[in-house]
Amino acid sequence: MEAGFTHSASLPDVLGGSGASLLVSTYQAGQLVAVGVDDGKVAFDFHRFDQAMGVAVGQDRLAVGAKGQVWFLDDHSELAPQLEPAGHFDRCFLARSSMVTGGIQIHEMAWGVDAEGQPDLWIVNTLFSCLVGLDPAYSFVPRWRPPFISRLAGEDRCHLNGMAMRDGAPAFVTVMARSDTPGGWRENKLTTGTVLHVPSGEVVTTGISMPHSPRWYDGQLFVLDSGMGHLQRVDVQSGRREMVAALPGYARGLAIHDGLAYVGLSKIRETAVFGGVPIAEFHDQLKCGIGVIELATGNTVATLEFTSGLEEIFDVQVVPDSRCVALGSAPGDGDEIWLVPAPR
Repeated sequence: MEAGFTHSASLPDVLGGSGASLLVSTYQAGQLVAVGVDDGKVAFDFHRFDQAMGVAVGQDRLAVGAKGQVWFLDDHSELAPQLEPAGHFDRCFLARSSMVTGGIQIHEMAWGVDAEGQPDLWIVNTLFSCLVGLDPAYSFVPRWRPPFISRLAGEDRCHLNGMAMRDGAPAFVTVMARSDTPGGWRENKLTTGTVLHVPSGEVVTTGISMPHSPRWYDGQLFVLDSGMGHLQRVDVQSGRREMVAALPGYARGLAIHDGLAYVGLSKIRETAVFGGVPIAEFHDQLKCGIGVIELATGNTVATLEFTSGLEEIFDVQVVPDSRCVALGSAPGDGDEIWLVPAPR
């Protein structure tokens, strides 16, 4: 995929200094984008996953939520030195399997830890207003839903969309509204956004304009007020929120690493979903890309803007201990990395 971009002069040093690269998903373009650094320059690798949304980064495995299924990519970084151009990549993840869920509108996903200490994938099932797991015998396995959701129904009642993990399990989620009617969150979405505690379902804070991407980091809760374009810090005791930074886009997708917040930014479409949000007043000025915020100061220390090819971003995730990541895409899209047994 061809995409135009520009970035701040500081971005290569910021990424290189953090010892990490980024994965960025875009539903609109059906791409998972690896953003890294090679020879002091920002490097991109675009890979097709139809309707790519939530991305979960594990110790040796990635999961990508896509159209009707979840893809699993295993770590095969032993192949990285063999890939062209020579020396470009230092990590490699290849698609090895997928599990069909059907069109449950997968939003965020994250790896947790089960009772036996094994990796455990949690998925935000937006269509059915619940958090779920996977099992080969079923489309999904319901695990938790907000207490105001009276029954399991594929009706997107509250637009549950984001999930924050703490100690290996979900601790907070975001909903557009506390609605128990089909599509009821759409009625007054500008002021009804809420962060809920898991498992109690109690309200942590409310009155947010279309919240996304709650994250627990260093003993603090952060959330994106997407309709305002703000990164906010939440006092979980009082529910009060303070703005950490304002950004020039619809804020959605958040990764925090080494004191830096990587915030996904999107342009907005003039549709019933986005119409009327506060940031729409600046429609012509909004950018698609990533803003890098220093949490201690709220300062923007680096930026990336896609000037063509991409207009929205859904998720942003950090791949620690990496400089430049190679990905194997869905089979048949023409850019596979082949994995075969060594010759005998």
